[in-house]
Amino acid sequence: MDVDIPEETGQSSTQHVGKTPLVVVDDLHPFDLDSYIANYRGRTVIDRLIHIISSCPALAPEAFQLAVQHIHQSRDPSLYQQVLSAYEQIIKSAEVSLPSPGDLASLDTRWVEEIMAKNQAERSKLEVELKTYSNNMIKESIRMGHRDLGDFYRSVGEYPTALKHYTKSREFCTTSQHVLEMCLSVLELLIEQRNYSHLPTYVFKADAALDAASAASASAKEGDGNGASTAAPLLNKRKPMSEDRERVQSKLDFATALSNLASGNYQKAAYAFLKLGSVKDFGNWMGKLVAPGDIAIYGVLCALASLPRSALKTQILENATFGVYVEQEPYVRELVEAYLGSNFKTVLELLNRYSSRHALDIYLAPHIVELTNMIRNWAVVLYFQPFASIRLDRMSGAFGWTVQEVEQQVVNLIQSGSIHGRVDSQNKILYAKQTDYRAELFARAIKAGREIQATNRKVLLRMRL
Repeated sequence: MDVDIPEETGQSSTQHVGKTPLVVVDDLHPFDLDSYIANYRGRTVIDRLIHIISSCPALAPEAFQLAVQHIHQSRDPSLYQQVLSAYEQIIKSAEVSLPSPGDLASLDTRWVEEIMAKNQAERSKLEVELKTYSNNMIKESIRMGHRDLGDFYRSVGEYPTALKHYTKSREFCTTSQHVLEMCLSVLELLIEQRNYSHLPTYVFKADAALDAASAASASAKEGDGNGASTAAPLLNKRKPMSEDRERVQSKLDFATALSNLASGNYQKAAYAFLKLGSVKDFGNWMGKLVAPGDIAIYGVLCALASLPRSALKTQILENATFGVYVEQEPYVRELVEAYLGSNFKTVLELLNRYSSRHALDIYLAPHIVELTNMIRNWAVVLYFQPFASIRLDRMSGAFGWTVQEVEQQVVNLIQSGSIHGRVDSQNKILYAKQTDYRAELFARAIKAGREIQATNRKVLLRMRL
């Protein structure tokens, strides 16, 4: 049911050079790079800038300069080669001339030498500590040694080695809380890698560890109820445990939502995004992996593409928790309200206007074309539902398309079975398929009677035998 509607000249936010889609940023498709990047910190800043460099020639020079600045704040000088490679590739793909990398920014060689020496010293120190802990056979120390090495290798961009140490620490976990911490570290690493296929596995493990940790906490609470002298201090420690559970659950729901989004299961992704907890529940993941505005965009686009209209009002507009995310991107609320009000022309205009913002998001970019097509198709189906027939020029005015574009869209939806009707190409009229419900009811009744008669014959035959 994915149909690309041809855009009018100057209305498309992407151009295709060979096989690489290039995003256009202009007055019709605005994008403020500085305010966008200000929402993030850490490794994701550079990853997002690399994606922008690879996708948008207009922003590539500015993004290249920002990326080099942020590399100097990281511990991974090898990132410069990735940034440089992305910029050189966009120079070849773009139709306009861009400044050479050397004219924009370059790495400080002195800083590179210092950071490499510092990384080598810390690596040696952590490996010696782990070896000492292993010789002493202290499980908790060994677990922490693997955890620290995992954190280190992740910070320097050696993801496979980091994952190896995180998973190795599982053998030395003595409590459910330790297992939970390991699973969250792996989930964070997998999301940074955009390795979505393994997310469900560690979400399942984390869920089991979270339930076990909660059960252990409840048992401790019941046992402590018999003591009077220690009751007050223990009660002060239990409240954070409940908050920690909410925080962990929000992270697991987010990982599940990303996994569903990556696999194209937009309905499950929509429900997962819409049930996320508050911003504070994400802890250090907020800004490090995702921004509140991103969650609003992911949730709303997936919901518009897959959920019935009745669910949109309750799940989005009347959802106080998700409303906090929606406030970060005001156009998202306008998009939902226009959709619920059947103002589909506004919906499509908003999707087109912010298409550059969507295409430059590292998680959403692979799916934005399909999501947009699904929303367009649903809009056409919903618009036609109340009518027995309608002129295509009226639909043209409602959607802001030409009559030819409307006809192409409708024909494709009829062929896919989404619309039951036929198009009069000469008079440009769409007719709904006329159904004789009375005849259909009689046909079903006769069919059911014949099936019962055949079943009775088989039963009588068995009784005679």
